[in-house]
Amino acid sequence: MVTILLRMDEEDEKLIKQYAKAKNITVSALLRNAVLEKIEDEIDLELYRTAMEQHTENPQVVSFDEMMKEIDF
Repeated sequence: MVTILLRMDEEDEKLIKQYAKAKNITVSALLRNAVLEKIEDEIDLELYRTAMEQHTENPQVVSFDEMMKEIDF
């Protein structure tokens, strides 16, 4: 396991500690989860943008029933 140093002012530290305490999690868990969620959100957004770009270039409409058949559901 590694340690990452994070510098912040006392007000931010107090707010973060209070929030973590209210959620009954450690500050480490709170910060780790927040950073990982941020990364996942950005990845999801990039995938969405790529999909929309592809759809704009080659628009296809598939009904729900067609999609279900396509995935053998």
